Amino acid sequence: MRSALAIRHVAFEGLGLLGDVLAEHDYQIEQVEAGVDDLAAIDPNKTDLLVVLGGPIGAGDQALYPFLADELRCLEARLAAGRPTLGICLGAQLMAVALGARVYPARQKEIGWSPVSLSEAGRASMLRSIDGAVPVLHWHGDTFDLPAGATLLASTETCPHQAFRWGPAALGLQFHLEVVASEIERWLIGHACEIAALSPAITVTTLRAETQRLAPGLAPHAANCFRSWLAEVSG
Repeated sequence: MRSALAIRHVAFEGLGLLGDVLAEHDYQIEQVEAGVDDLAAIDPNKTDLLVVLGGPIGAGDQALYPFLADELRCLEARLAAGRPTLGICLGAQLMAVALGARVYPARQKEIGWSPVSLSEAGRASMLRSIDGAVPVLHWHGDTFDLPAGATLLASTETCPHQAFRWGPAALGLQFHLEVVASEIERWLIGHACEIAALSPAITVTTLRAETQRLAPGLAPHAANCFRSWLAEVSG
């Protein structure tokens, strides 16, 4: 049985659909809580797969959240060893920092459902199932420069760097393929203050309705993306 370690930053942003796909592929999943568990104690090369999940803090906030420094050291060692690593939202931003790229506020927050545009490399990648017409959930205020040596897979007009591959087994996703409709209420509660400060067009009601309408259609495509990637990195 393979092992997967997930680093979670807030309780409402978990593995979601990815957890089901990992179980389907006989991964034994361990989860650690940033800010609670000792991230410095993680052996970066012990687990077969490392997943770094999202959260509302910034990848550059090490002074405010010292555990981020331990997380970055883990990622740096993991990436240098070429071990399978997946970053989602904040996790992708932390991967970018670990690879020497800059993370900074985007020109506007990108929150809600819309498709991504795949690059030529993206259309040949594990993301091919979501090309063009399949909306995905975006929930971020920061963006990042493409790390040196990385391959750009997906973009939006607001955020040109939405997904990248680096090396043989590292994948960064700014958007949320893992979202499950039945869990969105936890997001709406956890992000209540952020939502209240957004454009009047983006509300709890609209985000709830869009998620209930679109997440079920995304699910089979997202599962195929994760399955394809796991097949590539698991040998």
